[in-house]
Amino acid sequence: MPADRVLVRVTDQPPSVDEALAAVADPAAGGTCVFIGTVRDHSAAGPTVTDLTYEAWDELAMQRLAEIGAQLHERWAICRAALLHATGTLRVGQISVVVAVSAPHRAEAFDACRFAIDTLKHTAPIWKKEFFEGGEAWVEGPGQCGHEHA
Repeated sequence: MPADRVLVRVTDQPPSVDEALAAVADPAAGGTCVFIGTVRDHSAAGPTVTDLTYEAWDELAMQRLAEIGAQLHERWAICRAALLHATGTLRVGQISVVVAVSAPHRAEAFDACRFAIDTLKHTAPIWKKEFFEGGEAWVEGPGQCGHEHA
């Protein structure tokens, strides 16, 4: 798989949907699926969330994202993919993750995009801490026990 077919990035800036869309643009694509993850105002436990902090093992996270991109190309007939994730502190409503996949047909784009975000959430060494009124809590990350919070 050519490296120019997958864009991966872990950065201290909110990811750009426009950058992801530009990265997956391809004349052979008949469909593009985009997942945009945003900071929500509540946690699964119920308190009102004010912001989140994401921390990552940057080098390994980039490697995992590249591996996911390679898996997408192995499993589906896709054109291109982009997997972008933020680190640092983000406010409610800000974008934390963008996954985009283009493919000749919509089914492959949808399936590959869902696989990419689900696999990213379960395998990339990226952890989040929720800050809420009256406290803070780390949310389970890869390799930890407990319910996965989307």
